Amino acid sequence: MDAKTGEPMGCPVDRPSTVRSLLGRQNRDWWPDSLPLEVLHQGGNSPDPMGDDFNYAEAFNALDYDALKADLKAMMTDSKPWWPADYGHYGPLMIRMAWHAAGTYRTGDGRGGSNSGQQRFAPLNSWPDNGNLDKARRLLLPVKQKYGKNISWADLFILSGNVAIQIDGRTDLRLRRRPPGRVRARARHLLGRRGEVGQRGRGNAHPAGPRAGTRAPARSGPDGPHLRQSGRPGGVPDPLQSARDIKITFDRMAMNHEETVALTAGGHTFGKAHGAGDPSLVEAAPEGADITLQGLGWASAHESGQGEHTITSGIEGSWVNTPTKWSENYFRLLLDYEYELVTSPAGAKQWQPINQREEDMAPAAHDPSKRVPTMMTTADMALREDPEFRAISEKFRNDHEAFKDAFARAWFKLTHRDMGPKVRYLGPEVPQENLIWQDPVPAGSTPSDADVEAFKAKRLDAGFTIGQLVKAAWASASTYRRSDHRGGANGARIRLEPQRNWAVNEPEELSQILAKIDELRGGLSVADAIVLAGTAAVEKAARDAGFDVEVPFTGGRGDASQDWTDADSFAVMEPPADGFRNYLKTKHSVRTEELLLDRASLLGLSVPEMTVLLGGLRVLGANYRDAPEGVFTHRKGQLTNDFFVHLLDNDTFWQVVDTSADEEFIGYDRGGGHDKWRATRTDLIFGANSQLRAVAEVYAEQGNEEKFVRDFVSAWTKVMNADRFDVPQNPDSVEPIGVAEPAMAK
Repeated sequence: MDAKTGEPMGCPVDRPSTVRSLLGRQNRDWWPDSLPLEVLHQGGNSPDPMGDDFNYAEAFNALDYDALKADLKAMMTDSKPWWPADYGHYGPLMIRMAWHAAGTYRTGDGRGGSNSGQQRFAPLNSWPDNGNLDKARRLLLPVKQKYGKNISWADLFILSGNVAIQIDGRTDLRLRRRPPGRVRARARHLLGRRGEVGQRGRGNAHPAGPRAGTRAPARSGPDGPHLRQSGRPGGVPDPLQSARDIKITFDRMAMNHEETVALTAGGHTFGKAHGAGDPSLVEAAPEGADITLQGLGWASAHESGQGEHTITSGIEGSWVNTPTKWSENYFRLLLDYEYELVTSPAGAKQWQPINQREEDMAPAAHDPSKRVPTMMTTADMALREDPEFRAISEKFRNDHEAFKDAFARAWFKLTHRDMGPKVRYLGPEVPQENLIWQDPVPAGSTPSDADVEAFKAKRLDAGFTIGQLVKAAWASASTYRRSDHRGGANGARIRLEPQRNWAVNEPEELSQILAKIDELRGGLSVADAIVLAGTAAVEKAARDAGFDVEVPFTGGRGDASQDWTDADSFAVMEPPADGFRNYLKTKHSVRTEELLLDRASLLGLSVPEMTVLLGGLRVLGANYRDAPEGVFTHRKGQLTNDFFVHLLDNDTFWQVVDTSADEEFIGYDRGGGHDKWRATRTDLIFGANSQLRAVAEVYAEQGNEEKFVRDFVSAWTKVMNADRFDVPQNPDSVEPIGVAEPAMAK
């Protein structure tokens, strides 16, 4: 009998879904005809032409930095006939490109930002908000070709914006190191806002649509543009509603109100917006454009389609009368004039000064003999009409030096927020000043072997279980996010607000463990002692299971202070779920097992690493509140492969607990019918998903007990050292494993 759609064995694509997917809409949904290069990335094949041995830090340090900046400066005024420069100067275009590359950052999960140069790839290269930035990147191509591996695309985006601003009067903005640009985009569509995973709506404009986005400061998140044209979805010209949207958007970027005003005004001090004609004449974005355009998009049939005939956001005009240099004119024009609502040639709503004096008008972008009225978007008008924004605008209008300083600092924060701690910075312009958003940690000292061994011996008599010590170390280290390199064990911020009171960390128990560790640590930093306590517990658990293993430990962590911890910024890092500890704060619209994938992705784990860590943490007793779910062993506290052996036991069948909302399950013995185990969706997915099951089957095999221990130790060490940018990382290197007498027979 043929299977029917929507029934078991039917087509899974056609089945109705009651939950959202982790990935949401993907590039294939927007551009179904795009070339499926991912088939070549299977089997561990890397898409990076530079290879795994390429060291960007070494290449960057060999760069002729001054020559590069000189070439960028020369490029700014070398107007090309295929894309003529407004006012004969590409600086404003480069500033916009740098802003849009960095402005995708969001604090919730650290994703976005300009790291890895993702603006070159779908979906970012085709967001309406990034309209015509493909031309900016193409203008940079000769510079990138000249300097090659010594400068990444990601760094080049930011440096070009810095150089443009320096040309125009700002000289204190600096470049930092960024990893080399990749040839394949990471999952920029991944998840909604952290803390409400799967609950956030997507952008209301199709990424491949013909209408380009706004240069207004309300920036996009990694999953699509939020604010359109005049600063409101759909272009509704309401300054106060726009102000509310801007505050939300900039808050997600870790910007306060003063930084928001400074960035908006500073960005709009340069350049112009483009809305010269009918936007329906603009063709597809780069990802969906004709092959003959060679990666460029937004071809326009409006007259010449470029220069004075350019259509990007639909808004038309310059904000100020001096659009190619830093000036005091933005706030003067915004606050001195009354404005009326007008319609651009492209049909967008914008605001124009009433009875503007000729000297306050802007030069025409491609005919300096003409003067044209300036304009403001609804987002700009929000800085005038919203009381909080108005007060800051008045302050900056009256104190231009304060405005310059605020913009420089906010721009630096915008373009480097995803870079992590200062130890990752390279280049001749790294400043000495430490900023709280860089999560500074005082330098630690490497403990002696004697101190390490003494603490390990004391730890064994401290009165805590293996699971408790493992949980404390995991809670400290697993805050790391490779997305923006924040979190991790260095600094021991688990003992500070807000982390020490996160529900997932079981504050009452954690405080007792931390107090004892502080009492016994001797010459070790608290950060080192927390990790070492967990590492020593793993060693003992392996030894009790019959394997003599020394788990690698690298000391030298420092201890952060509460004064230098941005509590508000860290608060958004509180995990709503941690599958490794079988913790779920509340039911989400994304499946629980997908939340585990998100957590593993932020930690930089592979599928085998995620699998072996979860199985090991279960048998070690590291569950939240010592819950029984997933602890498929009678030897809790020993590092065994029991989780996988019992999960895959054919003599067990599973049933959902009726009141569990599909989150809790009981495993029954097929012969006697009595219950044997309890589990969550996070546990059972390792037997239900074919790819995860294949990995679980390897760890369940007889003879692979040692492999399980070895792989667990490697993955554990990787997480413990994830934020140690000061030491070489080699998570695949672990100590040899010998045979020891198990503490308790199976």
